[in-house]
Amino acid sequence: MNIMNEIIFLVEDAPEGGYMARALDVSIFTDANNVDDLHCKVREAVDCHFEPDDKPKMIRLHFVRDEVIAA
Repeated sequence: MNIMNEIIFLVEDAPEGGYMARALDVSIFTDANNVDDLHCKVREAVDCHFEPDDKPKMIRLHFVRDEVIAA
């Protein structure tokens, strides 16, 4: 049994709007229309992926945005 204390999701803006999130160390992906929905969907995805005794204690969302400016 390998218990993780924390799972980190990389969150990016989805091309069609909303957000895409993927876990860094395990194969979990989800998307959502807004941040509140994202919180719910990430929790659901983690619950589905892990057994209750193996589930991480903390979920960290790391938001990444590309910003382009004129040179």
